[in-house]
Amino acid sequence: MTRIALVSCTATKLPRAAPARDLYRGTWFTLARAWAETFADRWYILSAQYGLVEPDRVIAPYDAALTRQSREERTTWAVRVAADLLRITEPARDEIIVLAGGAYRDPLALLLELQGFVVYTPLVGLGIGQQMAWLKTHLVHFGERA
Repeated sequence: MTRIALVSCTATKLPRAAPARDLYRGTWFTLARAWAETFADRWYILSAQYGLVEPDRVIAPYDAALTRQSREERTTWAVRVAADLLRITEPARDEIIVLAGGAYRDPLALLLELQGFVVYTPLVGLGIGQQMAWLKTHLVHFGERA
């Protein structure tokens, strides 16, 4: 089984275009990226503006967030992202780990499960500080074993 991590975008970005992995700033994104690069076979960024983004894709900064969009707009976004994932993955062979807040995670996880993916949402129910603690703990424990 291939493990694919989906990491949500963040509001803090570089002021210029850059590879997506480097565009987003902040402790949460840095930790989520490190987790994805350590534990997943592949990873992508969930961008409110661009949808599903490969980490090496160069994109420009933007001011959009799913938290500021209606439920209908979030659903439309999730349908687009799920369709993009279906083009590059195999539901019967791939598991998806979603590292994102509810606005990004909830509509997308449901669609992916309906398509036959095994979906894990390890950060569900955790506040931002708890999410960062979870990510740090898993990264530290991995480092101790390595």
